[in-house]
Amino acid sequence: MAVRAVRGATQLDEDVREHMLERVAEMVTDVMQSNGLDVDDFISIIFTATSDLNSEFPAYAARILGFSDVPLICARELEIDGSMPRVVRMMAHVETDLPRSDITHVYLHGAAALRRDLTRVHAVPDDE
Repeated sequence: MAVRAVRGATQLDEDVREHMLERVAEMVTDVMQSNGLDVDDFISIIFTATSDLNSEFPAYAARILGFSDVPLICARELEIDGSMPRVVRMMAHVETDLPRSDITHVYLHGAAALRRDLTRVHAVPDDE
């Protein structure tokens, strides 16, 4: 069993507590499903949020999902000119048999643009 890092990010439409909890829960759940993980596989999770998000701690969404014994921490993302607004990022350390190359990182909603190299894009056919 190896220790791997799994990344995720999501963008909120607005800084509203319920929306924050919904989007972060979606991101964490997607990371779990995409990598065949259970709560017990998680060693720790670091969440960051851009400075325009202050309606709730992102880690609280993970607590609601059952991460009661997993160490979680929240921090501020760096404020870089021109960076994407309203983004929550996560880096989870997990125990898994997956090789590093098979880890699926999850970038949802507008945050998919942050890592196009890791985001699966589906082509939409033209209506010609």
